[in-house]
Amino acid sequence: MPDGLWQGWIEFLSADGSEALRSARETTQPNRTDVEYWATGLTNVYLEGSLQRALKPLRIAPDPSVPPPIFDGPAADIEELLDPTPDAILNPFSVYRKGEGILRNQLAAFSPWHLVNIIRAHGLSADPPSVLSVLPAADLIEIIVAGVRHQLTAIE
Repeated sequence: MPDGLWQGWIEFLSADGSEALRSARETTQPNRTDVEYWATGLTNVYLEGSLQRALKPLRIAPDPSVPPPIFDGPAADIEELLDPTPDAILNPFSVYRKGEGILRNQLAAFSPWHLVNIIRAHGLSADPPSVLSVLPAADLIEIIVAGVRHQLTAIE
């Protein structure tokens, strides 16, 4: 071999003169003497295994073609929403149907930020959250009641 080592393989000749077989490399030794010594220790069982390997060599399938990735990296662990739609603590439409006074009483129990969430979740005002969040609770309640009343009368 180019690096000075010696390799050993086994050649199988048939008694009827048909094509000879050879094994893949069976050993690598530092010199010819060591290859010859290795060969003197071969057993019938080893030779049978080598013949089977020569008859049915190990075939390594080529790597399947892997398509290039579509994305440059993984998806974010957390998706940041610029203006998330809040969860409303109350459905003002269902309460309004029981009576406007009941709706006003229930809304009066909420903090202003809950009222802003109700307005945003149900689309009761076109004003952005930054405008709504500075309004007093009484004004927010009026926006909710007026918005619900307007939408329900438009349906009827």
